[in-house]
Amino acid sequence: MKKSALIFILSILTVCNVHAQTKDERAIRAAMNEQLAAWNQGNIDRFMDTYWPNDSLMFMGKSGVTYGWEKTKANYIKGYPDTAAMGKLDFTIIKVKRLSAQYYFVVGKWHLTRSIGDVGGMFNLIFQKINDKWLIIADHSS
Repeated sequence: MKKSALIFILSILTVCNVHAQTKDERAIRAAMNEQLAAWNQGNIDRFMDTYWPNDSLMFMGKSGVTYGWEKTKANYIKGYPDTAAMGKLDFTIIKVKRLSAQYYFVVGKWHLTRSIGDVGGMFNLIFQKINDKWLIIADHSS
């Protein structure tokens, strides 16, 4: 096969793959990109907008399980008290899987570039569509 034909076929497959994302998946990715922008601006309040504002929100991290939006926010503020601790966030989404019309499962890697030392790990999130908005109802980040 000629190199130009192969490039053309790969271009078509790439375009098809981008358009294969559902409206809901695009909305979830957009919400995560909003979170990324908020974090990188040092705005934990706006970063928390993607989490379900409910006492049943579940966050699992190195310190165990935390329940509730307020407690999750307090843990973020305690762990990342300033922009030096927050650094610059980047993440790679590995998988977005529809579980049902109301739930999506997202797996990815996160990385903080910081002057005090870089850190990173993995995450998995469960998004639920609540009042026509995709929100994180469970977050396991390590």
